Amino acid sequence: MATAQYVYPPNPTTTRASSTPIAWDAVGKRLVYPCGRLVVLRDLISPTKSKLYGQHTTNVTVARVSPNGYYCASADAAGNIRVWDLAGEEMILKLEKKALSGPIRDLAWDGESKRIAAVGEGKESFGAFFLADSGSSCGEVTGHSKALNSVAIKPQRPFKAVLTGDDNAVVFYAGVPFKYNSTQSVHTRFVQSVSYAPTGTFYVSAGSDGKLQLYDGTSGTPTAALTDSAANAAGQAHAGTIFATSVSADGSLIASAGADASVKVWDAATQKLKHTFDLKNASGGGANDQLVGVTFADKGEAVALALGGALHVLRYDESAPSALKTLHAPTRAIGTGAFAVVDGELLSGSFDGRIISTSLDGHVKQIQATGAAVTGIAAATSSLAWVIGMDDTVRRYSNAAFDSTAVATSGQARSLAGSSSVAVVATSSGLDILNGSPVQRHQQKLDFDATAVGLYSDGQVVAIGGEDGKVRLGSVANGAFKQTALLENGRRGVTALAFSPDGSLLAAGEAGGRIMVYDVKDAKLKLNQWTNHTARVSAIAFSQDGKRAVSSSLDTNVIVWSVDNPFKHVAIKNAHAGGANGAVWLDASTVASAGADGSIRSFKIPPAQS
Repeated sequence: MATAQYVYPPNPTTTRASSTPIAWDAVGKRLVYPCGRLVVLRDLISPTKSKLYGQHTTNVTVARVSPNGYYCASADAAGNIRVWDLAGEEMILKLEKKALSGPIRDLAWDGESKRIAAVGEGKESFGAFFLADSGSSCGEVTGHSKALNSVAIKPQRPFKAVLTGDDNAVVFYAGVPFKYNSTQSVHTRFVQSVSYAPTGTFYVSAGSDGKLQLYDGTSGTPTAALTDSAANAAGQAHAGTIFATSVSADGSLIASAGADASVKVWDAATQKLKHTFDLKNASGGGANDQLVGVTFADKGEAVALALGGALHVLRYDESAPSALKTLHAPTRAIGTGAFAVVDGELLSGSFDGRIISTSLDGHVKQIQATGAAVTGIAAATSSLAWVIGMDDTVRRYSNAAFDSTAVATSGQARSLAGSSSVAVVATSSGLDILNGSPVQRHQQKLDFDATAVGLYSDGQVVAIGGEDGKVRLGSVANGAFKQTALLENGRRGVTALAFSPDGSLLAAGEAGGRIMVYDVKDAKLKLNQWTNHTARVSAIAFSQDGKRAVSSSLDTNVIVWSVDNPFKHVAIKNAHAGGANGAVWLDASTVASAGADGSIRSFKIPPAQS
């Protein structure tokens, strides 16, 4: 049985012109946020100690940990809420509830960890109050005319709740049960965020009008507006939309983050601005710099989320405020086969156009943002790789950087294999062979639909898989492929090919989940027992000694196979929500996989059975 080792978490998925809720788990000391169908509980100091929850069937929109730290409530785009256990590793489900008929945009717990408020879009209602253990209603949401964006609950009794949304109103509720109390119309545009002070003495709202407003926490009466003369508009705290707010644990500070790419820290007692973090050009420039989430963390730190997906860790100490670091990671699916080991690090390409190198201890650096989905990475040597993407180009990666120019492919690139001197790309138009310096492309028309390629020893042996399930063996010389054998045992389209390190074996994964293993020298089928996948095989890699192989599949599973004992295998079930898109060997007993959930995981594999 495989043992889960490390998790390399993705960054939050963001949506333009919308807030993305991020929160700090004060008990577990970790950052909590949504990414696709995942809930990520991220350790900022040791990222490989992070946890992932992937039981939602649609994209997660918000997640909040209960004040006692025992449970997490997460909501999705279909209006479902799941409350699950954090005390153990199993993350056992406590409650599942259909709260709204549309996407849920925000959640809040009460101070006793017993009640939850959810707001968003719906037909009958824009929000709900319910008990966390039974799902029974504990209040009624009224007084709103449009979708709601944010909710906050007073932590102490008597409980109060505040709901805000696209009707520009800040609506105050008294409870329990929660009932409508009053409406404040301070904002002139959408109200994006509301946060209660942990002390319960006040709450703060922020909107698309750039206003930041304080209210009395018990009566809901507006008390003061926070303004910054540098915002270039009277009565504004930011120049433009404020997407997120947060209040420090002691209630003394307020943080606001906006479309002007700044985080501002305010003194709650004096209503004065203490410090501004200008993060323009910190996330790639332009709209990517807009800040759509913010939360206070521990040890004098705060975390801000940029629209481009970057997480900025900030130190707000009055003595020396500074931007400590920026955390990069995929925000969307890692491409099928876009995963390799290069320079001793994990190189991954994702659908958000990022190519990222991750060290084995979990520290990440962004290599390049291509602007187009990355669909394949092939390691050629220990320090060289080839990369393809939806922009129909091939790029060379060496010495931790990309060549200055990208070579256009003859059609949409489907699969890639490469060595130090040559790369072979299966495209919608046939076969592209790249070699030389500078790199030159040679196009070759084929009489079949090529879907996968494999290469061994600088093109001395090349395999091309087709939609017809057949594999053509041959070689590449002088920019052309010459076929020498035809392997006809496949039943479905070939989706992945891999040679063993000595070139004696070729594994061919199919769209139906089967993997056929061929003897290359004799051009004959050797093994046909690797049949435990139930959906398309996305990637295959042989171990360093060639005696085992690891495969990933759309069925979410990763499987380690034995060449000597083909009926023996190690299955890693549900490795990645939405599908496992890549798998590699780190050493003789460790594999790593990448998935449609944007995460990378590593596993210890038991010794091969004799």
